[in-house]
Amino acid sequence: MSVLTPAPRQVRKRKGQDPGSIIGKPGFLTYGLLIAFILGSIFPLYWSFLVASRDSSFTAQQLPPLWPGGNFFANAARVFDTAPFWRALGNSLLVGTIVTVSVVIFGTLAGYAFAKLKFKGNNALFTFVVATLLVPTQLGVIPMFMAMAELEMAGELIAVILPNLVTAFGVFWMRQYLVTAVPTELLEAARMDGCSMIRTFWHVVLPAARPAAAILALFTFMTSWNDFLWPLVVLDPSDPTIQLALERLQSGYSVDYSLVLAGTTLATLPILFIFIVLGKQIVSGIMQGAVKG
Repeated sequence: MSVLTPAPRQVRKRKGQDPGSIIGKPGFLTYGLLIAFILGSIFPLYWSFLVASRDSSFTAQQLPPLWPGGNFFANAARVFDTAPFWRALGNSLLVGTIVTVSVVIFGTLAGYAFAKLKFKGNNALFTFVVATLLVPTQLGVIPMFMAMAELEMAGELIAVILPNLVTAFGVFWMRQYLVTAVPTELLEAARMDGCSMIRTFWHVVLPAARPAAAILALFTFMTSWNDFLWPLVVLDPSDPTIQLALERLQSGYSVDYSLVLAGTTLATLPILFIFIVLGKQIVSGIMQGAVKG
């Protein structure tokens, strides 16, 4: 006796039907995983604020309470008394802003050239740029310090800014995005209308590159903000960036975690502000990349 199994039903798209409705609406499992991911992402920041809002005896408790205390502003005041925090914030903001603007501009220009312009050695040069990503950053510390010392820039903020004005990752990122984001036919139409190279870049390429540029700006600012090794090597200790100031908070025989995490919480606020300002562009860029992928 043979058993006949029904053939699997094929889902056919009806005329005028929304493609998203074929996939189906997310269920409780999807929402549960998203909520767990969000809580897991927020917990380290909340824990830092929790410790920063209490005195140093809080860290010795095995089962600490999960609500904030009332000592955050007192610990924040101690941060500014212990280290030159205002100066460090200003230095990191200056370095991060200049480096971010430069990386986005030059990355977009070079990415557009590699993606859409035809010139001799295009592929070889782009391969060389990508290959530089394989070189560890630590290998370049000593040669860069010797170069900065030769230029009499060691100890100054310009020594932190100058080596990071253009990054291979920025060029690679923008090139990969602009290959599909800007149709070649659109560029040819702009040229037939009499647009110069600069006007074509400004009016056609730059608007299309805005979502990827926003993501690159966030990544670059975060990398510059969190950089510790190169500023530690090249900067004068009296003129630190934010990461060097945080390192000064934990120097000594014992570490006051309430003090250190209060400084860490304050140092996180500019990053959150940047994310809020660029959030719409960042989500737009991620969604476009997901659809194309």
